[in-house]
Amino acid sequence: MSDLAQTSQATKAPFISLAKPFSPEDEVALREALKRCSPSTFEAAVQFRKTGNPEHLPAVVIGVVERYVEPELRIKLKDAADDLRMIEDLGIDSLTMMEIVILVEDVLHMTINNEELRNLRTVGDVKAFIDCKVRGLPLPKPTKFLPIEHIATVMPIQPPFLFINEASVSSLGASGKYKISGQEFFLQGHFKDNPVMPASIMLEALGQLAVLYLLEGLVPEPGKQVSSSMIYFTGCEGVRAHRICKPGDILSLSIKPKRMKMPLATFEGTIRVGQEKAVIAEEITLTFGFIDAVVPPVEAAPVEVVSNTSTPVASAPKAS
Repeated sequence: MSDLAQTSQATKAPFISLAKPFSPEDEVALREALKRCSPSTFEAAVQFRKTGNPEHLPAVVIGVVERYVEPELRIKLKDAADDLRMIEDLGIDSLTMMEIVILVEDVLHMTINNEELRNLRTVGDVKAFIDCKVRGLPLPKPTKFLPIEHIATVMPIQPPFLFINEASVSSLGASGKYKISGQEFFLQGHFKDNPVMPASIMLEALGQLAVLYLLEGLVPEPGKQVSSSMIYFTGCEGVRAHRICKPGDILSLSIKPKRMKMPLATFEGTIRVGQEKAVIAEEITLTFGFIDAVVPPVEAAPVEVVSNTSTPVASAPKAS
């Protein structure tokens, strides 16, 4: 079972209170610590401290992050997309990240060491990390950022039918981007003099991202790996298109696993253009299978040959 499946099961398990006594003095101190955060952040922090319910953590985390983000970038946090990158998208440098961590430690009464910070690259990483930390669960694996060269190497789908330019994969899911160039072969006839990205192709892009998650994000059984030749699309439910997408648009793709039980994997997926919804798929289902993992050959250590020339060897006398 994958890390995500284990985390999801723990998240859905019956809630056990983690609360500690919360006095009026504690509330005054908390209000002071969060005085530059939104009222909703303070209220979520109060509820967490009173009840210990981890469901309040995302609001606290997003509120604290928002406190340190430049005003013009805060709109990106409106929907709290998990694939938002702390540095590239929100402009948070290592020093600012340290300030965020210190405030989170004060608010949630927890300790985070510097080594753990290195893996927190996205908003989703931060939320998942703090949730696991509070619940006492194993920390999730860090997000992997995959360039197009790597994607093309591992994916069974290849250009010109590959609709992912870049991607990141974590235990929570996967996100990717695809820019509609206008040179796609299908745009020549869809539509005449009005190129529009087909909704079916956008659904295909979400399916491809789900394939990439299975290949790069799913933790298989010991000694096994997911076979790239055994992944197939089987169905989808609850698909809605909200926006016309045309050349020049950058599609932000996101999928999250819902159920994982071989041979079926079910995901939910979304596509956005900027802050606008383009496509939502409530369920995308793939079939997949395992094969024996390829064990790289172990190279034999070179044998060092030592020649001893310190003692001369006398040659045998020649026969007379």
